[in-house]
Amino acid sequence: MWPAEWPRAARDIASATDEAVTAARVPDREAFEEAAEKLRRLDLEQVRAVHSAMVRELLEDLHPDGLTGESVQAVLERCARGTTAWVSDLQVPLLVAVLTGALGLTDPDEENIPRDRFAVARHALLVLADLLSAAKAPAAGYLRRAIGEVARAETVEMP
Repeated sequence: MWPAEWPRAARDIASATDEAVTAARVPDREAFEEAAEKLRRLDLEQVRAVHSAMVRELLEDLHPDGLTGESVQAVLERCARGTTAWVSDLQVPLLVAVLTGALGLTDPDEENIPRDRFAVARHALLVLADLLSAAKAPAAGYLRRAIGEVARAETVEMP
């Protein structure tokens, strides 16, 4: 499903993300947890970069006239309401961290930034599932563009 020329890590991130988001949209907690666990074994900084790019693009697509604080609040509330019934350990502050982090509104040096990168990645999957449902879109296109964006950024950063 994913381009053969992608590095193994990119294909693994895409596959696990797609599986988890698909399970979250059903919702199927067991399948979600199984797919999310696959991300734990990967570079969580790369996972964060891909998920952040996807969240940004989805927010832009869903709010073409611009994103407001109320828009972000509505996404947060909808996501929390939609997942609280099947995610017993939902942490709203982590949903906030996903949204603010994707928008570049958090300082990585701040003390209140969550340190459990896997928990943040897992909550990012919930935000992505919510946004993809709102956009009535599959994850594949967003994953391809996000991985392309991350790859370009890494190429530019190389000396």
